[in-house]
Amino acid sequence: MEGTMEIGAYSFGDTPLNADGTTGSTAEGIKNLFEAIVHADTQGLDYFGVGEHHTVSMPASSPGAMLAAAAGATKNIKLGSAASIISTDDPVRVFQQMATADAISGGGRIEITAGRGSSVETFPLFGFDLRDYDQLYSEKLELLMAINSAESENVTWHGSVRTAIENLAVVPRPVQGKLPLWIATGGSPASSARAGKLGLPISYGIIGGAPHRFSSLADLYRQSAAQAGHTGSDIKVSVAALGLVAPTKQEALDRLYPSWHNLNVEMGRLRGWPAPDKNAYLAQAQAPGAYYVGDPDEVAQRIVHLHGYMGHMRHFLQSDFGGLPHEYFLESITLLATEVKPRVERLLAKK
Repeated sequence: MEGTMEIGAYSFGDTPLNADGTTGSTAEGIKNLFEAIVHADTQGLDYFGVGEHHTVSMPASSPGAMLAAAAGATKNIKLGSAASIISTDDPVRVFQQMATADAISGGGRIEITAGRGSSVETFPLFGFDLRDYDQLYSEKLELLMAINSAESENVTWHGSVRTAIENLAVVPRPVQGKLPLWIATGGSPASSARAGKLGLPISYGIIGGAPHRFSSLADLYRQSAAQAGHTGSDIKVSVAALGLVAPTKQEALDRLYPSWHNLNVEMGRLRGWPAPDKNAYLAQAQAPGAYYVGDPDEVAQRIVHLHGYMGHMRHFLQSDFGGLPHEYFLESITLLATEVKPRVERLLAKK
């Protein structure tokens, strides 16, 4: 199990709310996200992931464009998609965009996380049939892996979900030859087994329930990797979760609740989620719930507690949703980098 821990943040963009409760502009949401990534770099955060959503409240629809901009404005932070919905995008374009960001960054800071898409809005938007969900993902993942592992610019691939590629150049190539490529999963055992068999690192999105219950999936992932003969440095686990860090636990709870309420109202409308219940929020925001909401001490202790089960090497939080005031997001990033990270390092060193 990995002993060091990267601490990070991720976002789908968060369109701000006006004082009267109406929705602000999606452009401002993107501008705020860019500012947050640059801030995370200056504060010393290890990682920032940009997810792909296509809703008015979560407007980060183009991780590649966002990361290319951020790559030119940052120096040290690792940047990744969290995740790229490859089922409904073209793996050639995803790779080209991320390799472009890699070149701008100087190399070695850009990662791709490939997801199926828990949000099905991309299927009608890009003209795909939801009934082809599994086939689209498996073939497009195969194509993305083929492009990434190609030994030259020229790639050959045959499949059924798009036209074949016959010895065609896919450029630019990443500075270091290939990009780190992760598999994103929300908790399907098949996804854990697939990532292990393919020898790819895995990122678990844990947004409900007790996170330590995911340890059986991490075990399945490592067993599948070992059975397929994969034992190298690519066999690693990261965890993405909802959370917010504030100077005190009560401030963190009070700051995130209105945003959580807004998010659940919207998701109820889009996807039939139940009406938001504050008791459910408070239960998830206490150990062993799924939300990492608290002061730096508590959040650090809970990350290290989960590490005992998952052995993960990166833990990153989504805080900006539902119109969270931007200054709360920036403060949470600062506290993650300057307060939570050193505490996690100290606690892991004692284990």
